Amino acid sequence: MSLNDPQWGRGGNDGRRPQGGPPDLEEVWRDFNRKLSGIFGKKGGGDGGRGGNGGMPEMNPKLFGGGIGVVAGLVLLAWLASGFYIVDASQRGVVLQFGRFKETTEPGLRWRLPYPIESHEVVNLTGVRTVEVGYRGSEKNKVLKEALMLTDDENIINIQFAVQYILKDPVEYLFNNRGPDDAVMQAAETAMREIVGKSQMDFVLYEGREQVAAQAQKLMQDILDRYKTGVLISKVTLQNAQPPEQVQAAFDDAVKAGQDRERQKNEGQAYANDVIPKAKGTAARLLAEATGYKQRVIAQAEGDASRFKQVVTEYAKAPEVTRQRLYLDTMQQIFSNTSKVMVDARGQGNLLYLPLDKLMQATGAVAPTQGGAAPAESAPRSAAPTVIPNDVPPQVEKQSDYRNRDSLRSRDREAR
Repeated sequence: MSLNDPQWGRGGNDGRRPQGGPPDLEEVWRDFNRKLSGIFGKKGGGDGGRGGNGGMPEMNPKLFGGGIGVVAGLVLLAWLASGFYIVDASQRGVVLQFGRFKETTEPGLRWRLPYPIESHEVVNLTGVRTVEVGYRGSEKNKVLKEALMLTDDENIINIQFAVQYILKDPVEYLFNNRGPDDAVMQAAETAMREIVGKSQMDFVLYEGREQVAAQAQKLMQDILDRYKTGVLISKVTLQNAQPPEQVQAAFDDAVKAGQDRERQKNEGQAYANDVIPKAKGTAARLLAEATGYKQRVIAQAEGDASRFKQVVTEYAKAPEVTRQRLYLDTMQQIFSNTSKVMVDARGQGNLLYLPLDKLMQATGAVAPTQGGAAPAESAPRSAAPTVIPNDVPPQVEKQSDYRNRDSLRSRDREAR
């Protein structure tokens, strides 16, 4: 049968729908109207389906009551099912009964009385939350109203920091404060301003950054605990701390000057560490030498005094012998340090010069030649005392020349 056939979807000549064909839409519609009329008690007739009461359909109470019961049961089941909720492992559930706290539920599938009798709030306890003070998102996006702070030495610094926190009590977090996150931010700014206001500028910018962060974290926690916010501060991180841009150049110059001062101090300290130990060593050496000299002089003086006492004792026993012995010892000591001796011969008037050093050298030179041939020429023994070397003083040399001339003249006269 073609789809364009006007008899398609209708019964055959006998008024029945062909086997395996699509349903008759008009028949479906008539069945629906018939059932609906049965529910409202509609009576059939030639008046086009209008009742005798002005055309309004009459309702069947039994059928209508059964339908309402089914609908009400479904609605009741849906309402009761709305009380189920799931709490994750990192969360806690807070159940409210008519807006008032009732209980806290652990992780898992939970059920409560449906709304509006009870409601619930799911709070994440392990999630780390962050509050940024002095900037938003990036350090370039500065919020000067929050970042500029006054130090104890009346300087202004631009400080930016972040506060990370978690929740430790969901009930306090939900009910004790209207805006707990805003409370955390205000407490962070208040604590940091107090710590910076009690510190020096250099301490905040350089050596005391970690200490400032630790003190600010402790003060923030005290403030939040006082307000019972249910918040636990986990970490405070100083992102940036520097002077305002208007005085950055002057501050850099001051920092460089401070660094130069420290460098010069270190150089001076290094020079002092090098010079002072040497000076102390030299002083200790001189002191030791002086002490040794003192002890040597004292020992020598004591020895001389003891020897003198012994000499006095011997002199008292034999004065002449002791006097002669002292004379000989003294002359031996004097001549042992002298290489030239002047001898005044008695009765002749000639001053003889004995070059002991030359004689000793000559004696040392002749000793190795003993047992061999004698030298070809040797000076007479009598001429040796008259030899005057070049190192003789002029006075002695002139005196020797005069006396030699006198002796030669006397010899010439005797020969004549």
